[in-house]
Amino acid sequence: MKFEKIKILGIMSGTSLDGIDFAVVDFQLINEKWQFQIHENATFSYSDEWFSRLKFAAHLSVDELVELNKEYTSYLNAQIHKFISDNQIENLDAIASHGHTILHNPKEGYTLQIGNLPEIKSGFSIPFICDFRVQDVKLGGQGAPLVPIGDRLLFSDFDFCLNLGGFSNISFEQNDIRIAFDICPVNTVLNYYVNQLDLEYDDQGKIAASGTINQNLFDSLNANDFYSKTFPKSLGIEFVFTEAIPTIDKFNLPIADVLATYVEHIAYQISNQLKNKKGKLLITGGGAFNVFLIDRIKKHNPNMLVEIPNSEIINYKEALIFAFLGVLRLNNSNNVLASVTGAKHDHSSGVIF
Repeated sequence: MKFEKIKILGIMSGTSLDGIDFAVVDFQLINEKWQFQIHENATFSYSDEWFSRLKFAAHLSVDELVELNKEYTSYLNAQIHKFISDNQIENLDAIASHGHTILHNPKEGYTLQIGNLPEIKSGFSIPFICDFRVQDVKLGGQGAPLVPIGDRLLFSDFDFCLNLGGFSNISFEQNDIRIAFDICPVNTVLNYYVNQLDLEYDDQGKIAASGTINQNLFDSLNANDFYSKTFPKSLGIEFVFTEAIPTIDKFNLPIADVLATYVEHIAYQISNQLKNKKGKLLITGGGAFNVFLIDRIKKHNPNMLVEIPNSEIINYKEALIFAFLGVLRLNNSNNVLASVTGAKHDHSSGVIF
């Protein structure tokens, strides 16, 4: 069955550990163009226990990861049922869930998103689509980023789509080919240091704005080999713990100075990807609320018309697009672009339970 009109729940948990994003979306294919409308939506914050378990999960043994996967799948299933019950949602046609990334090392041929075991479908009689990244890695791709197919088909009014989440990534058309790649860590690093002040995040970037840029740290961050690599390329949480944080900690700086310098690093690396380019730039993800970061990005990219959309799009764009990946998978349409991930060919990815 081909869906041209569908009501689907999209679910996303990002590496910044803000929580689990839920968005109910209506999709309709009109004149060969997909239209969407976001309805009920919410973010369920992680408990302190789950926050800690997920934050340090990359350091677990194989057996411990297997157990964590089982427990998280059960936990996520319960949260999905709670969201549907709380919002009295009816007549869903399907559910699509990203799960939560724990390990991502496509160079070594693996990526792990927990919460995608068959038990995730417990209690549901509608199709459940999940585990979108593994097939791409098996096809020689990076397994990321996956959002660009949504940028191309749902946000074609913009020349560039920039996401500021746990990591920054960008997506755009070049010679009629979609190009996308990760740029640098964002909230995974910023929040790591803000957490040391017993805060969840730097509200509007005020702490960063109060700090002073340390030129030596700035230069050291920019010297990382990742930034000289050509796309396709992607980042995982391992990069944060083995590269970014050790580099920063060598300098023993006040946290305000760390944040100020790292925000400048983010803005600088983004500008490196937009040199001599003009057009409309859509910015989404939690970092879009960081006023200081957005100001620095604008300062580094004076030729860009920067647009910050409504809060629904900022907060739920990834949940929206993983819902869309689920729709494409149900239709057996390509939802992963080889030009983006480096896989052998475009393909329709995701397990359907």
